[in-house]
Amino acid sequence: MIYADLILPLPLPGIFTYLVPEELKEGVMPGRLVMVPFGKKKIYPAIVKSVHKKRPEGYETREILSVPDTGPLVSEVQLRFWEWMTAYYMCTPGEVMKAALPGLLRAGGQTGASSDTANPGRSRLAGYKPRTETFLCLHPSVSTGEKLNEVLEKLKKAPVQLELLTSYLQITGTAGFSPPFPEIPKSRLTAGSKSARSPLKALIDKKILTPSLHEISRLPGSGGEKKEISSLNLYQSAAIDSIREQFTEKDVVLLNGITSAGKTEIYIHLISEEIRKGRQVLYLLPEIALTAQIITRLKNIFGDKAGVYHSKFSDPERVEIWNRVAGNGENGYSLILGVRSSLFLPFREIGLIIVDEEHENTFKQFDPAPRYHARDAAVMLASMHGAKTLLGTATPSVESMYNALSGKYGLVNLTKRYLDIELPEIIIADTREARKKKKMKSLFTPQLLDAMEEALERGGQVILFQNRRGYAPFIECADCGWIPHCDHCDVSMTYHKGFKQLVCHYCGASRQPDVSCPDCGGNGLQTRGFGTEKIEDEVSIFFPGARVARLDLDAARKKRAHERIISDFEAGRTDILAGTQMIAKGLDFGRVSLVGILNADNLLFFPDFRAHERSFQLMAQVSGRAGRKGKRGRVVIQTGFPGHQVIRNLIANDFEKNFREQLAERRQFRYPPYVRLIRIILKAGRKKLLEKAASSLADSLRSRFGNRVLGPEYPFVSRVQNRYIMNILMKIEKGASLSGAKKIITGEISRLQSAPGLSSVTVAADVDPV
Repeated sequence: MIYADLILPLPLPGIFTYLVPEELKEGVMPGRLVMVPFGKKKIYPAIVKSVHKKRPEGYETREILSVPDTGPLVSEVQLRFWEWMTAYYMCTPGEVMKAALPGLLRAGGQTGASSDTANPGRSRLAGYKPRTETFLCLHPSVSTGEKLNEVLEKLKKAPVQLELLTSYLQITGTAGFSPPFPEIPKSRLTAGSKSARSPLKALIDKKILTPSLHEISRLPGSGGEKKEISSLNLYQSAAIDSIREQFTEKDVVLLNGITSAGKTEIYIHLISEEIRKGRQVLYLLPEIALTAQIITRLKNIFGDKAGVYHSKFSDPERVEIWNRVAGNGENGYSLILGVRSSLFLPFREIGLIIVDEEHENTFKQFDPAPRYHARDAAVMLASMHGAKTLLGTATPSVESMYNALSGKYGLVNLTKRYLDIELPEIIIADTREARKKKKMKSLFTPQLLDAMEEALERGGQVILFQNRRGYAPFIECADCGWIPHCDHCDVSMTYHKGFKQLVCHYCGASRQPDVSCPDCGGNGLQTRGFGTEKIEDEVSIFFPGARVARLDLDAARKKRAHERIISDFEAGRTDILAGTQMIAKGLDFGRVSLVGILNADNLLFFPDFRAHERSFQLMAQVSGRAGRKGKRGRVVIQTGFPGHQVIRNLIANDFEKNFREQLAERRQFRYPPYVRLIRIILKAGRKKLLEKAASSLADSLRSRFGNRVLGPEYPFVSRVQNRYIMNILMKIEKGASLSGAKKIITGEISRLQSAPGLSSVTVAADVDPV
């Protein structure tokens, strides 16, 4: 009897063993997709983890129903990566499977696949329909010039048919007169003609033209003109030599390169080296917005060997990308530029993973599980492929810099900007002083307005940064202080003026704003605070002749909207761009002469132990967008605390001092990199039940871990989608066994969930929360 251990896309612990029927024995192998019964009447797709002869004890095994595809969908390295992610991030194999496979791939029902088992994923799905197009060429019967002339003569009585055939010959040129006849898309032949359908059918019926159906890609081609790789300057050459040297001893190297130092050119040279060796490269970015600009550069150099992968692609497009990553032929991808989910693609052999802007917290997956950090997972994936990892940033995370200085990672510093451009001049605008002297004009200090006017007069562009979307964070009644809150979450609703709605940024609920206060009946409802939408509105009033745009989650919601916004700004069709942190990360705009940070205090005083680290990173990154080509840029930072230590470090461009201050605080209060954090998140519909469960779990953990257990505590937002939330924070010393601690935590969580009356309480672990 042969048995298979299977992974099902369900949030259930462990794997499931099924009996392999005699007729399916040849088809069942690790990585294969199979269909199995589960529960009373449901059928699920599953991935085969292993095949063995050990009969399970304690229950009757059910049989695998079918093996729909003809080759492994998931490679052996991918299965190992899934297993590591399950163990490290304390989630279930099914949750990893669900995150890893595009929806259509895990839907099952694959037929008509290629028999090439060396290339996982080369299968066609019943739920996946390839995009096809009809192509046309001359029929084989019209095989000589003489026969073609006869046809042309006969068609004089059918002028529209003659026109279509003549168009074909003009498009194909002299190649159209002799076999093998070139094919052209039907759409090209009939473009602009509404009455071509019947005449074209007549040409096909007369065996003058012959149609054929071709599968075409949904993915955009390389498009632009092919470009050569640029030469590196002296500083870049020294940096890349140091990276290569350190890769001989270290698997991970941190490239600490100042903004506008030309890190991307270094990446391109390293990518080219790996592709020449026949290996693949994964280039990870923290935001979809960044892929829009850099993919053009990479496709101009690497052509259709470069692909991009992110959540804006449809499921059919993701299946195409999956197959092209797995394939090593003419259509295979050698380079993938993508966000964190790109880690799950079926790479044949990775030679290098580049994690650009490695400090960004958007590399962390929050919900749903697996709650992985793409930077750390990339290091593990690279090691499984025997590859190297390059972490690049101008503002390294405390953890990565600590690893580099302690010798775990290699470290390369790039301290000169490209073409020796000076760092921008930083101007501090004191908002408290301006308000006291009544000099504030709406959201702007006089310094920022003057600087904007000067920049626009000189033909420069302006970026305005505010890390909050919407028009106003909340509405308040000036008479009684009433604030509209979400009915489902303990949070105020954000006002979005564009679609005249109050929106909850946690659950998505929306409603029309009130005309009068429902609490006191007064008419004193006013917006408080400001987001990017209000900035866009106000800037248009102060600078009516300027072309203003906005880049945030709302503006970039539609497919490829972010590409259009960035493209317009890059081409000079936009003068002022207001945005959230999406504009702070690695974008390269040559005409930006001024950056305005409208409310630095929001960043500095956020209640989190990483607030000072993040505020320095964000402000340094967004400042780096100014003066990248040409003369020196300027940055105006609006703050009520001009003497704050982070502001002082930023003005001095002293990353090292900021890092040392953060490190001292982390050591004193036992935070990473000196300890590992595990946050345990409990949710329930009833507050009292949640508090009982959380206290019970915290007490049992405290009996095992002592003062390493903090909480339980309600988070900043304590109710989301009608479920209350409490957190328990675990601090595990670096020297302690993390896997042992996880085993104990998992056991205590299981005991809690099996306790009478607590089955409705959900518990999840977040390892290395950010």
